[in-house]
Amino acid sequence: MNDLIEKHPLQPFLPGNARLLMLGSFPPPRARWSMDFYYPNLQNDMWRLYGVLFFGDKDYFLEKGKKSFDKDRIIAFLNEKGIALFDTAMEIIRHKGNASDQFLEVVTPVDLKRVLAQIPACRAIVTTGQKATDTLLEQIDAVSPRVGGYSEFVHEGRPMRLYRMPSSSRAYPKPLEEKAADYRVMFHDLDML
Repeated sequence: MNDLIEKHPLQPFLPGNARLLMLGSFPPPRARWSMDFYYPNLQNDMWRLYGVLFFGDKDYFLEKGKKSFDKDRIIAFLNEKGIALFDTAMEIIRHKGNASDQFLEVVTPVDLKRVLAQIPACRAIVTTGQKATDTLLEQIDAVSPRVGGYSEFVHEGRPMRLYRMPSSSRAYPKPLEEKAADYRVMFHDLDML
């Protein structure tokens, strides 16, 4: 058992025009990274989901040779669309040496108030797994949405939506196309697609 506390290795990605804040749980171990950014594991389908939804190509965000994701292309896209990224845990204990949420213990959750203060145009948060959703719900007064759905809440006078999307991990047993269908509804709701 590994009882060392890990601190979040990335700064929040908060474009000034962000209308959507995407929150995962915590990055995988660095040995699994293909780039120095969010959702870095090639076995994670987040950037394939975005490729399918916005460009009709699941490989759109892969580097030539397909050994890593193209961080610069991803960042340019996120800036253009107004999508912020961070995680719900700032410090964790990883009880097994993998990225599985079921073996992550959240020691210090994200300071949501501080993050949202930096993106005043944000009107929606999306969590990408149950651990992220549960951790976030400890800070907001919202009902836990069903997977693929949303609930409404108010944060410091700001009306917001909390979307709960399927995990982009391949461990989550749902085909890429079905996951993309849930994300498509959210992006249409938010007039981003």
